[in-house]
This record gives sequence, structure tokens and C-alpha cells, in this order.
Amino acid sequence: MSTIVRHPSGPKLSDAVEYNGVCYLAGMVASDETLDTKGQTEQVLADIDRALALCGTNKSKILSATCYISDMRNKPGMDEAWLAWVDPKNLPARATVQVGLGNPTTLIEIMVIAAK
Repeated sequence: MSTIVRHPSGPKLSDAVEYNGVCYLAGMVASDETLDTKGQTEQVLADIDRALALCGTNKSKILSATCYISDMRNKPGMDEAWLAWVDPKNLPARATVQVGLGNPTTLIEIMVIAAK
């Protein structure tokens, strides 16, 4: 049986969990919520890079991504940041869903699943 590895675990959740060659990331939000959607997305994507590195993987191995956005009218800014960051030779499956996020200044939250 494969071991479950958690990176870093806090009182509420783990940022990343590895199991059986797959890395599952928690939903990531920007730490600077004064930024616009593009800026928050760029910050979240940098955090995803760091979390994937903890698991020994990278964005070229992302299998799927779910983007939660507070307002679909802001999707072009998210897409601009995404397209500048994503590995164009290894595009993951992706969904974008408009939701009410936990804080009104949180504009974007992204969850990914990646192979190791």
C-alpha cells in the first residue's frame, strides 16, 4: 500500500497531499487580496509552483485544475495570467466555476491535481 504524505499540515488542512504518485493541492488563494483578478491569479499560480515543488513535481505534470472565480466578468484577467504561466505543451483539463468565495476580497481560488 502507498504511503500518504502531507505537506505542510496545519490545524485546518494540508497544502498538498501525495498518494500513489499523485499530488492533490488544496485550494489556493492570494495573500494580497488588494490585487485585481490577474494579480491574485499570478500570486496563486506562484504558490501552486511552490506546493508542487514540495511534492517533487511541477506544472508540466498537472492533470486537472479547478478555478473558482467570484465574478465571471473577471475571467479574462484570470485567463491572461493562466496562459502566461501554464506549460503550453502540457495543458491540463480545466474548469472555471463562478462561486461565492469565503471573503469578498478573494477573487480567485485554484485547486490542482498533478502526477509526480
